[in-house]
Amino acid sequence: MSIRHGLLALLERGPRYGSQLRSEFESRTGSTWPLNVGQVYTTLARLERDGLVAPGGEDTAGHTLYAITDTGRAELHEWYERPVDRTNPPRDELSIKLAMAVGAPGVDIRAVIQSQRHATIQAMQDYTRLKAQAITAIESGRADERDDLAWLLVLEQLIFQTEAEARWLDHSESRLVRLAARAATEPAAADPTTGPATDPTTVRPRTARTRRG
Repeated sequence: MSIRHGLLALLERGPRYGSQLRSEFESRTGSTWPLNVGQVYTTLARLERDGLVAPGGEDTAGHTLYAITDTGRAELHEWYERPVDRTNPPRDELSIKLAMAVGAPGVDIRAVIQSQRHATIQAMQDYTRLKAQAITAIESGRADERDDLAWLLVLEQLIFQTEAEARWLDHSESRLVRLAARAATEPAAADPTTGPATDPTTVRPRTARTRRG
């Protein structure tokens, strides 16, 4: 999540102070990615160092305001136009967990998948309920419709993400079942000292007719 560009986007609407930026950022994203004030001011200090923002005086309450510079505005619009880089995807804990669980002693990977599926479906239901609330808020014509619409877009992305995760979990479990079934039917490995091993469960018994033939 680019906090740097998120703050620049808010500052393009006018000078703001740190706590105000945090509140507006969380309002726009529905607190999906909560920030603390220290994180905001650390990012502002870096933006100021890079010439993307500059102190903009104080408000009536004595808060130090920050304003976006022309360089910062150019950086922001370049960010809008640039596709998000997917060549280095972020680490996903679930993917790492399943990768490590494969073949791990004492771990029932199917139980891990089923537990995660339950949590994923629960999250999907929660997001869907919040989506309905956001749509109701937009249709009611509230003054902060812009933030409600932004939150709705975030929610829909989360819903699509959890739906994809649920499908991937189903696919992973099906693959494990197929591999387990194949392993159960494959003959034992050949012993080089005795020749190919024979699975007694797959040998066809010789009947009298077979012997006569």
